[in-house]
Amino acid sequence: MLINCVVYQEGQKLSDIPVEDISEYVQRPECFVWVALKEAEPAELDQLQQEFGLHELAVEDARNGHQRPKIEEYGDSLFAVIHSVEILDGEILVGEVDIFVGQNYVLSTRNRCQQGFLGVRARCEREPHHLRQGPAFVLYALMDAVVDRYFPVVDALESELEAVEERIFTKGSQRANIEQLYQLKRKALVLKHAVAPLMEAVGKLDGGRVPPIAVNTKEYFRDVQDHLYRINASIDSMRDTIGTAIQVNLSMVSIDENEVNKRLAAWAAIFGVATAFVGVWGMNFTNMPELQWKYGYPLALTVVTTVCCYLYYRFKKSGWL
Repeated sequence: MLINCVVYQEGQKLSDIPVEDISEYVQRPECFVWVALKEAEPAELDQLQQEFGLHELAVEDARNGHQRPKIEEYGDSLFAVIHSVEILDGEILVGEVDIFVGQNYVLSTRNRCQQGFLGVRARCEREPHHLRQGPAFVLYALMDAVVDRYFPVVDALESELEAVEERIFTKGSQRANIEQLYQLKRKALVLKHAVAPLMEAVGKLDGGRVPPIAVNTKEYFRDVQDHLYRINASIDSMRDTIGTAIQVNLSMVSIDENEVNKRLAAWAAIFGVATAFVGVWGMNFTNMPELQWKYGYPLALTVVTTVCCYLYYRFKKSGWL
């Protein structure tokens, strides 16, 4: 679906134009066209490929989707794939933003993204001195918007992790804690898969051989890379904390199991002694001491009870019961 198709001249919005007129305006050196698509149909991509002269391999990647975050150079144009990561009702949603950038055009298409980029366009139009730098600045603005949306996701995961940490030493919560920690680990891994490849790709626009189209905007891409480094460091720290929390929870489970085993062993010892006494006095020998004594039965019960109470006291004092 076509969202916008706008032509800009010297940093100022010139007009909205139909797709059929794009090829006319991209021939003008003082103009560039910015097209935004959502859930683009193959026919729309084919039409824009003809209007902009897009490389067929880049169009194929955009058509198939589910690409790894990357930035590829095709002659004097760039093709960028960025993953958008959002949290909705506690679940991680991963979308994809494909951006084609040439000397006189920017084409962005987003798939499975809840949030749009109308705010990015409005911001660029409010800053014509930046927009005058052309399509490379638009690429930066779109990339910066996607990366900035990673920060709330990191904050949400950290808040969820802190809540689990507060319950680690609460009895009976270990199973629920471990399940939630593994879910957090999975979410952090999803975010890591979006950040790490993009961080490597953006480095191509800042250092080494910078593509000609991005030479004048290296500083902006360096800012994006700095944000990615910060996010990546937060993710690594979070994953380490999650791993430690999982180990602590497993240790707490082992401690609880040991406590149960000690209680069972203590009660087994108490009943074992009682069983031994009763077993000896329960033998039916004719000449058995105190067998015919009228106080033998009460004495036997008294001895068994006394020994069991003493054992209970010793186990209780040692913390086994």
